[in-house]
Amino acid sequence: MKLQEIVKKRCGKTIAQCSNEELYYALLEMTKGMAAEKVSSRGKRKLYYISAEFLIGKLLSNNLINLGIYEEVRELLAENGKSLAEVEEAEPEPSLGNGGLGRLAACFLDSIASLGLNGDGVGLNYHYGLFKQVFQNNLQNETPNPWIEKESWLTKTDVSYPVSFGGFKLQSRMYDIDVLGYDNRTTKLHLFDVETVDEGLVGEGIDFDKEDIARNLTLFLYPDDSDDKGRILRVYQQYFMVSNAARLILDEAVKRGSTLHDLDEYAVIQINDTHPSMVIPELIRLLMERGILMDEAIQIVSKACAYTNHTILAEALEKWPIHFLEKAVPQLLPIIYELNSRVAEKFHDKSVAIIDEEQRVHMAHMDIHYGYSINGVAYLHTEILKNSELNHFYRIYPEKFNNKTNGITFRRWLLYCNRELTALIESLIGSGFKKDAKELEKLLRFADDTAVLEKLLAVKAGNKAELKEYLEKTQKITLDENSVFDIQVKRLHEYKRQQMNALYVIHKYFEIKAGKKPTRPITVIFGAKAAPAYVIAKDIIHLILCLEELIAKDPEVSPYLKVVMVENYNVTLAEKLIPAADIHEQISLASKEASGTSNMKFMLNGAVAIGTMDGANVEMHQFVGDDNIYIFGESSEAVIKHYEKADYVSKDYYEKDEDIKRAIDFIVSDKMLSVGKKENLNRLYQELLNKDWFMTLPDFKEYAAAKERIYADYEDRMAWAKKMLINIGKAGFFSSDRTIEQYNEDIWHL
Repeated sequence: MKLQEIVKKRCGKTIAQCSNEELYYALLEMTKGMAAEKVSSRGKRKLYYISAEFLIGKLLSNNLINLGIYEEVRELLAENGKSLAEVEEAEPEPSLGNGGLGRLAACFLDSIASLGLNGDGVGLNYHYGLFKQVFQNNLQNETPNPWIEKESWLTKTDVSYPVSFGGFKLQSRMYDIDVLGYDNRTTKLHLFDVETVDEGLVGEGIDFDKEDIARNLTLFLYPDDSDDKGRILRVYQQYFMVSNAARLILDEAVKRGSTLHDLDEYAVIQINDTHPSMVIPELIRLLMERGILMDEAIQIVSKACAYTNHTILAEALEKWPIHFLEKAVPQLLPIIYELNSRVAEKFHDKSVAIIDEEQRVHMAHMDIHYGYSINGVAYLHTEILKNSELNHFYRIYPEKFNNKTNGITFRRWLLYCNRELTALIESLIGSGFKKDAKELEKLLRFADDTAVLEKLLAVKAGNKAELKEYLEKTQKITLDENSVFDIQVKRLHEYKRQQMNALYVIHKYFEIKAGKKPTRPITVIFGAKAAPAYVIAKDIIHLILCLEELIAKDPEVSPYLKVVMVENYNVTLAEKLIPAADIHEQISLASKEASGTSNMKFMLNGAVAIGTMDGANVEMHQFVGDDNIYIFGESSEAVIKHYEKADYVSKDYYEKDEDIKRAIDFIVSDKMLSVGKKENLNRLYQELLNKDWFMTLPDFKEYAAAKERIYADYEDRMAWAKKMLINIGKAGFFSSDRTIEQYNEDIWHL
């Protein structure tokens, strides 16, 4: 293996004499070299997947698995007294995404490469990403999260463009990260940066001068948008991303033989959520600059662009005030006005206009009118878009709408993060599932095989012990591996209802105090970051951290109940938490979660879900059946009706139900105030009591009952192991390889 030669050349030492850091850089060099050999361009048409986020996680082991040399490297290091797991700890996690949107984009790139399709990702090279989460005084604090080192997965290219903004120009630079497919080709993640960016601009926490665009443009993902300066910075960022992407697309198409009149034969552009929407007017502008008339330019672009909608929340569909665009990107306004007036001529319904009466530009509306495909990301989500949220558009363009249920790259979420389970599966059904996840179905024939079920339980016990050791070492958190691990990890948002889980913890606390002790201790684990300006979300984190402290200090309750919130939840932590979960929480308010992807990762690793009929839970429920998932809560139809009628009053539930009243009152009790901050706890209390926009209280009693049922069922270990096996066996549909095959068949035609 080349590793010895590289180590000798780099360090003048043997593998055994090197530090973990030296070995990491040597493996980085070796892997990048091997990736370069697998770069190939296939076919005339190429996909450009543009996204504000790519949450790619650490890359070393994933790349070694996809190259087929993971075991070989692990053994070689072990022979020299080194551990690949320890070497990996020297690798920083790229800060290029936040939640499911960014993780999905990363999974998609992996699948595009693994299926040998001609496609690359395009995004921005954030230096500090979202932020690093630090807990102090039971509150979330945000600090910078630097990850770029002198030597990294980033490769500087000679691609560079001048990008014009209102009144000034910036020069871009493209960096590439290799994305290695499993036993296939290498694709690229193109990340654009500015040469003038200055990390020194960041002061205490994550504050910086938001107006110094030349120095701040690529510092942070989603700059704090609680003021206009932060909001307009997002416009600068988005335009910078798409202006570079558009030029790259045109240059590459011309190189492959396009006259630009036939651009759609050479390029397909997937707009991932609304952040890259300005690529539409920007491409039209660039085509006109190159001599193509506006009518034709619009037609060309409309045949090349497709849009993925990721949200049902109206507030998450971006709308930018015209005056922001006037200031940041005045060159786009004539085109946006023209696109809007064409829509207005054709349709007299003001709700489909691109520019509304408040002079705001609706990004999603532009994507829908001037793209050829609009897709949702789970069956229920797409149906809600068609029947309510985007119904006014669906009536105009029924042929454009389609569903592509999300998926995950099961190689990272099984082969890499759960090697014991992978080995067990391979011993039972062979290795075909590594390429074709549908083969996991073959596991179902072992559903009543006691020996197999016992092995499955043993694997889970090993993963729980491993998580215990990892959290002890990295976060000084102590877990009881014999307790039931009930895990909720995802972005902190009221619609995902971490607050409901916390209210249940309070409910359970009182039950234990009253002598109703659980058969087995329960460990409730949370992991989540709240956006810096999202006040209530930060208050929910505060509540959880206060409960963690309060319960840990209570000798009556702590032997039976433990609450843990891991700090700075990211891909690396997910890779440890997910294989160790017994139960996972997918409890978003029905009709609000587009898909969810953590649900798929947990399912694949043999955890059992408690969930609402929301997002991809609906399809999971269809696959595993009533006995292997715990469904509760109001239906999406009922929830949508409540919003339409505005008939939900949280106080009614509070006043009618003793358990709900007790749990909510506890938030502002003396006990809680002894460990928490009055302002934060009181604000959350008032929110639940008087508003509760995401309807925590109507579902609470049913949720609590489902929790009791799930904990009781957990005690029948053989029946539980069967549920685990069925979940794993039915997880194959949720592979991102399947999703990408469908995108290609229906939308991209590469």
